[in-house]
Amino acid sequence: MENGTVNQEMDTASTITIKGILSLLIQNVDEKNGKRLISLGMGDPTVYSCFHTTHAAGEAVVEALQSEKFNGYSPTVGLPQTRRAIAEYLSRDLPYKLSSDDVFVTSGCTQAIDVALAMLARPGANILLPRPGFPIYELCATFRRLEIRYFDLLPEKGWEVDLDSIEALADQNTVGLVIINPGNPCGNVYSYQHLKKIAETAEKLKIPVIADEVYGHLVFGDNPFVPMGVFGSIVPVLTLGSLSKRWIVPGWRLGWFVTSDPCGMFKNPKIIERIKKYFDILGGPATFVQIKLNLSNLEDISDDIDFCFRLAKEESVIIIPGTAVGLKNWLRITFAADPHSLKEALGRLKSFCKRHTKLMQPY
Repeated sequence: MENGTVNQEMDTASTITIKGILSLLIQNVDEKNGKRLISLGMGDPTVYSCFHTTHAAGEAVVEALQSEKFNGYSPTVGLPQTRRAIAEYLSRDLPYKLSSDDVFVTSGCTQAIDVALAMLARPGANILLPRPGFPIYELCATFRRLEIRYFDLLPEKGWEVDLDSIEALADQNTVGLVIINPGNPCGNVYSYQHLKKIAETAEKLKIPVIADEVYGHLVFGDNPFVPMGVFGSIVPVLTLGSLSKRWIVPGWRLGWFVTSDPCGMFKNPKIIERIKKYFDILGGPATFVQIKLNLSNLEDISDDIDFCFRLAKEESVIIIPGTAVGLKNWLRITFAADPHSLKEALGRLKSFCKRHTKLMQPY
């Protein structure tokens, strides 16, 4: 019975992943309507020919392959030179220096998420996740048998963390607090002051911060990107990131799990050994905008999921319903597309809305 319950919970979590809903939306597209499919649902800029990584990156990969020096098994925590390069890169924005021993190389940021939650999991533990947030955290937490407690992000305050709710939710079994900055799915970028308050709250509660910074430095507004590791002397930080977004190479699947912890909480030999053993077992802004859906102005549209499925069928345009990221009756649209496709897709979206707008009743 217990296993059945866990499996049911995992099935429920997996049905609300972005990729899961994206697949269903694409299946709902009417191929007979004569319109080419434009997907603004997933932030993969490589789909569009106007986005490229630097030639130097590709040349370095080719050189490494042709050298035949890297065809054998590598250390499960990552090659020493890779770990050193990541440590040096991240240290540029910190008031202290990371060492290669602080860095563990992962298969993209998704594996870094799983590693972080696996390291913190224990019987009866709970973890604090943002709502709205990135669905992979829910999936991994469920798989690791972590109780999930959601704290709200406040749209009226630029999606800042509701610090009061964090204090109310946390207890002696809370093992971590997840902060996604720059924000996914909301696209927010937290100020230095707000991040410091988060660090001070986590320190007060004696819990580490898991800082998902996969969109680090991809900011378009007034707030500069500040890594959570800046506050590592206040509270231990597990920094997660990857090459995927900033360097436009999501298919390369190269990420990192970093202990940004100058005070040494994660330097405990038992903790380090546990991390290394876990890797041995393994063996191996965001470019979105969020739009609130005003259903009162629409005719025969029941919710955000209904809106997105009808849009896919009628206009061959894919956007993600907010329900997929815990934000019911919002829409998530990526602008990581070429300008022509983006303009065409938004034009079709406008036509769809006009068709489904309620007619004003005459007096």
